[in-house]
Amino acid sequence: MSTHEPRTSPDVFRPAAHETAESRGHGDVLDLDAFRALIQAELDDEITRQRGVLAPLGSDVVPLVDAVADLLAGGKRLRAAFCEWGYRGFGGTHTDGIATVAAAMEMFQAAALLHDDVMDDSRTRRGRPTAHVAFADEHVTRGWAGPPERYGLAGAVLAGNLCLVWCDEMFARAGLPDDELVRARVVFDEMRSHLMAGQFLDMHVAVTGWTDLDEAARVARSRSVVRYKSAQYSVAHPLLIGAGAAGVSDADASHLREYGLALGEAFQFRDDVLGVFGDPAATGKPAGDDLREGKRTVLLALALGAEDSPGARLLRERVGDPDLTEDEIASMRQAILDAGAVERLERLIDAGTATARDHLAQVTGLTSEGRAALSALVDLATRRDA
Repeated sequence: MSTHEPRTSPDVFRPAAHETAESRGHGDVLDLDAFRALIQAELDDEITRQRGVLAPLGSDVVPLVDAVADLLAGGKRLRAAFCEWGYRGFGGTHTDGIATVAAAMEMFQAAALLHDDVMDDSRTRRGRPTAHVAFADEHVTRGWAGPPERYGLAGAVLAGNLCLVWCDEMFARAGLPDDELVRARVVFDEMRSHLMAGQFLDMHVAVTGWTDLDEAARVARSRSVVRYKSAQYSVAHPLLIGAGAAGVSDADASHLREYGLALGEAFQFRDDVLGVFGDPAATGKPAGDDLREGKRTVLLALALGAEDSPGARLLRERVGDPDLTEDEIASMRQAILDAGAVERLERLIDAGTATARDHLAQVTGLTSEGRAALSALVDLATRRDA
């Protein structure tokens, strides 16, 4: 645990007074508001601590920490929840320590988002300018020397690097017993290496093109990126970090990994739908941003279809153009709908959630509370609008 007073993780179950369509059928629902407040407090404490560490460098580095703090001020906290319930669901008792480890998942996520926004040249995140845009804007406002864009990119990359350092520090200081940290460390290290390589794989797939691939090959290539860039570190790895610390059996860990991979893939597929059809007020990003960025998603792979068509030609020729107009985005959305890609992806989401539930049912060492939490998280991860 960091230097603040230990906190006890809240009882994140409560009677379903504000039950939603997503949570019906579980009897009780996760009190994510209380859990998010706990994780936010952990992150705020870490930011405060790191401000003290960097204080000798002077006020010029304050905006670097501010960029991280701003990004950490919101989020679904699902990665932290999977980590927390991987631990508590298998009888882990050091709940203050696992809260810090769970918060480290969010610090790692911040690193991934900062770097991802640079690579995608995203302009907004959660309704606000992305870090590299904010740094560049400050450069212009202040009239500093050199190219503003280069300053912005460098600032965002360095902020992401700080998050990588800080998540490791949080993990090491969490206050879990040494044997629990050692067990969790194996997956924690794997998570960080796999995500960085997955980010490169995503970039590589984007530049090598799909023109020589049929639909099945396009989908397979996109799903490979999803596995290593998103599915593992969104669900499987945080879950196994928590469960590993608690001493999960090898057999249960195998089912948890399959649960996490299937659910993590469905989680990303939902993101892919929202990236094209989502409400900007909910997603915090302009509608159709994934089309402007040219992301090689499974949704796009399905929309291009097995045969040529006017809609497929439009998508092939225009996806990836940052200057797409709203009318062009609307035409591309219609082409995706006409191709049946959304309906097919929804079936893949349903299949992923069914697979996740099947593997969850085969886990033997879970407490009843842990099983209910991981069941509720299936819906929370896939039935959402942001």
